Amino acid sequence: MRVGINGMGRIGRLLFRRIVLMKELEIVAINDIMGIDNLLYLLKFDSIYGTFPLKLSNDAENIYVGNKVVPYFQQSDPQLIQWKKLDADVVIECTGKFTNLNAASLHLNAGAKRVLLSSTGEDDITLDIFENKKNPDSSKVNILSPGGCMTNCSVPVLKTLQQIGIESAHINFLHSYTSRQELVDSPHKQFRRGRAAAESMIPVDIDLQFSLERLLPWLKNKITTSSTRVPVANGAMGNFYIQLSSAISKNEVNHIFKAASEKEYKGIIEFTDEEIVSNDVKGNTHSCVIDGTQTSVTGNLLRLVGWFDNEYGYTSRIIDWLSVWK
Repeated sequence: MRVGINGMGRIGRLLFRRIVLMKELEIVAINDIMGIDNLLYLLKFDSIYGTFPLKLSNDAENIYVGNKVVPYFQQSDPQLIQWKKLDADVVIECTGKFTNLNAASLHLNAGAKRVLLSSTGEDDITLDIFENKKNPDSSKVNILSPGGCMTNCSVPVLKTLQQIGIESAHINFLHSYTSRQELVDSPHKQFRRGRAAAESMIPVDIDLQFSLERLLPWLKNKITTSSTRVPVANGAMGNFYIQLSSAISKNEVNHIFKAASEKEYKGIIEFTDEEIVSNDVKGNTHSCVIDGTQTSVTGNLLRLVGWFDNEYGYTSRIIDWLSVWK
């Protein structure tokens, strides 16, 4: 499969680092407005995942990885990228700017066969990898969103608990700070996002509730979501507070999720009964690591904790979608 990447931020660069090492995928080009020397530096050295293992170099128009040559464009308009000439099967849209059907279609206009967003789509184009990878119609869709890292953590948890019955749910994510926040106090249209990210725990608004209601319509008017950014550079912890339809014990809940991690959600959910912290899921490919030590039940109220690497776990699901389309 011939893959292009538009936008070389955190997700774009991590996808590059991972895909360029895969035999079944070929990166035909990457695009970003930053200077190529700066990009090479950021690909080579990463504060979260360390130094890239292969030799990287560049000239004015290309990145070299071992014996591979990856053309580099600096176009702000996707229609000016030569996707048709490059015979790109899929463009992964990682800028966060072209997130609706009309905007994402600019890549199709330039000759890409399909577009995969690395964010929640503004239109109703978010699909559930857990269901749609089994659906042959998924291969016919030419623009889709796999949701976000919090969506991919939440959906398998909620679907697993559906067998017990959910009366209501609230999910709060303690999430590492991101590039959409500020390093020092600065002006921002969302005032709290403008506060120094490494100095405070910062509540931020998210639209996860609406994505989950689209994907899981039986949760309509039964779920709320919130997020708090915390002063770490990587990792997240989802706190699920679920009012269940019937009583269940802590051990029964843990048994259900351990079984799910070994069967229907193998590779998506992981179960642990060890006393882990956020740093322990760095580089973990799962969308959700259920922490059995944190499960608690009071009457019909369940508290469940799911950890995840918000970058590595998420890029793993993007790569899964490429295999669906292959």
